[in-house]
Amino acid sequence: MVADKKTYLKKEVQELQRIWPENQMFHIVCHGHSIPCGYMAENVTRPFDAYPHLLHEKLSERFPHSVINVTVTAIGGENAVSGAKRFQKDVLRLEPDLITIDYGRNDMFLTEEEMRMAWESMIRAAHQKNIKVLLITPAADSGAIYYEPEKRKLTDQQMAEIIRELAEEYGTGLADAEAVFEDLFAHGHRRSEYAASVNHPNRRGHEIVADCLAEWFPYC
Repeated sequence: MVADKKTYLKKEVQELQRIWPENQMFHIVCHGHSIPCGYMAENVTRPFDAYPHLLHEKLSERFPHSVINVTVTAIGGENAVSGAKRFQKDVLRLEPDLITIDYGRNDMFLTEEEMRMAWESMIRAAHQKNIKVLLITPAADSGAIYYEPEKRKLTDQQMAEIIRELAEEYGTGLADAEAVFEDLFAHGHRRSEYAASVNHPNRRGHEIVADCLAEWFPYC
């Protein structure tokens, strides 16, 4: 079963509400591909328009006494298989309180088995360290074909469904950005409203991902 938004990060939210001198650093690591890096048009990076920074801002406003650090361990162009190989070295060694995983956009060329195994290895490794995880389904692209279609093995919908199944199987949190974008498009919104390039969201698109993540931090 997918974790409950009201209770999954209850302990963490309580820590974020502590007031000095009882408050302590809360460390989030955002692991993934180019999107959490903040890549925009022409491969220009705008990290302060990307969801890790936007999430940091939202949480700092929601929990004004907190001390939050958000670290991005993303690398543009890589998929979950590559990300899993460096998970111990680049992510777990930082001893975060929470990890977000975002590889859906670049896993289209993997088989379902390859994708599942890579995501599972990261989830299990985090759980072995008692670290909470939020999985992120793919943010919307522009809809244009920017790759060799015959090489693609998974659609956005298939990747999103795999991520949802993993969240349910491992009881993690789920930031279902893909579902939010699809609902917007179904109600007449254009992909161009949220796209900075063919395969990267603009700030408005990143805001949606940040909102999906922030839902897991209810003030209580």
